[in-house]
Amino acid sequence: MLLEKQKFTLNDIENNIAIEAIRVTEAAAIASYEFIGKGNEHDADQAAVTAMRSALSKMNIEGTVVIGEGERDKAPMLYVGEKVGTGYGPKIDIALDPLEGTTICATGGPNSMAVIAMTEGGGLLNAPDVYMEKIAIGIPYKEQIIDLDNTPKQNLKNLARIKKCDISDLTVVVLDRARHEELIAKLREAGARIMLIKDGDIAAVISTVHKDMPVDMYVGTGGAPEGVLAAAALTTIGGQMMARLIFNEDGERNRAKSMGINDLSRKYLVTDLAKGDNVMFAATGVTSGAILDGVKIMPDGNITTNSLSMSSRYKTIRRISTEHIRK
Repeated sequence: MLLEKQKFTLNDIENNIAIEAIRVTEAAAIASYEFIGKGNEHDADQAAVTAMRSALSKMNIEGTVVIGEGERDKAPMLYVGEKVGTGYGPKIDIALDPLEGTTICATGGPNSMAVIAMTEGGGLLNAPDVYMEKIAIGIPYKEQIIDLDNTPKQNLKNLARIKKCDISDLTVVVLDRARHEELIAKLREAGARIMLIKDGDIAAVISTVHKDMPVDMYVGTGGAPEGVLAAAALTTIGGQMMARLIFNEDGERNRAKSMGINDLSRKYLVTDLAKGDNVMFAATGVTSGAILDGVKIMPDGNITTNSLSMSSRYKTIRRISTEHIRK
């Protein structure tokens, strides 16, 4: 008996998809566990990718990866344009990072996660795998108060005015990279506190909306795919972001144009990167950090995971602790 494809919308079965998305990130996080601190980035990433791909194949969706591991000829697993799911269900665009913070996992550091975002078709920017200049804050002010063309001091001054505090009260997260030395110097000169991180800028952006985190702003240059994923998280619960793609060679510019990006200097707001009434974001901790606990093996052999599920439709953040029973 042949099954006929039914017409679904994301609204019809959103709750089921949200739970399934968590199962996808849980699978990737658990697969990464054995590589924590082992120094093998490649095998850690491959284990996460394989597990995530397998879990996605069981979801009742017509899914298309729009942010993934790269082009098909460069990354045979979860490549941009790959179709995932059973083919029965709503048409969904997917952005994913099976192991955000590959180096973090390999070196046993904090805040590595398995991450996925989903929305209806056309809701996510199909960004090329290039660098992206980003700035983000965690409160959805009506006026746009941050801008990539402002000086660091002006952005800090605007934020301090809205939050009714001094610049010296603000904490800014920046990736610890040589390319950020001038930026860090200007932020400190303006009087802000700096929190340097080794990797994990998706977690850094989310931390700006995390009520228990003393983080007011994220700024710096990182990967464009991570920027889209971070924007998806902000879209679900509110926040401001501005981003601009950085192109270092003609090949990157030509690739962007082939993906429909004609204004190469465009400044993207959060809703340009991830939009729609049904944006869903899910993340499961691999190593413990400020936002999520990592995977743990219990004395009885069972596995515990800690996850976030965010929804733009319901404006909710669900924190999910799961015990996986090993028979």
